[in-house]
Amino acid sequence: LAYLFLDVFLVLTGWLFFQNYFLIGQANMRGFFSLMPWLFLFLIPAITMRSFAEERKLGTDELLLTMPLSESEIVMGKFLAGAIILLLTFLFSLVIPLIVGFSGDPDFGVITASYIGAFLYGLSSLSIGLYLSATTDNQIIAFLLTLVFTFLLFLIGDFYVLQVLPGFLVPIFQLVGSGTHFDGLTRGVLDSRDLLYFFSVIVLFLLLTTRLLFKKRD
Repeated sequence: LAYLFLDVFLVLTGWLFFQNYFLIGQANMRGFFSLMPWLFLFLIPAITMRSFAEERKLGTDELLLTMPLSESEIVMGKFLAGAIILLLTFLFSLVIPLIVGFSGDPDFGVITASYIGAFLYGLSSLSIGLYLSATTDNQIIAFLLTLVFTFLLFLIGDFYVLQVLPGFLVPIFQLVGSGTHFDGLTRGVLDSRDLLYFFSVIVLFLLLTTRLLFKKRD
């Protein structure tokens, strides 16, 4: 599954990005990072859907919970496995900024900040996917729940959604929606509010997953 994720991600991002890159004629990776939320929408749930749902379906969750491991260690193990896949994916994708660098004079500061933002966005989606996988024994349901939840979380912070909202709702949707914070980071600005948002989402859902496992062990 990890190899499949790597292959699909790299092929899709490379093909979609370079399809327009040479037509636009601008040495930047804005188009590359704008693809991330939409690709992660399907690829992250594919990684996390089996994490706990498959364990429950096969009955191996009982064996897992009887091992001398705390609930937090089990959750962190699953989370770090997904994080390593995500990190390797981004490392392999570094060939893309190298090509952009040879073809022009991009701002590598913006590219670095965008990579950080995309990685944090991916980690937050992983934590959400783990929690939703732990709520069911059906990996397809876990996949769909993660897809819908991460999509709605991104959508409510999207610029076009914010444009049509009543004024008093805009600050709330900006605060809660991941789209706003992701967009801020991909502009090359490492705002502490955006970083805190993603760290908060990651910690919150890891704690919720740990709590859920604790109840099952009891």
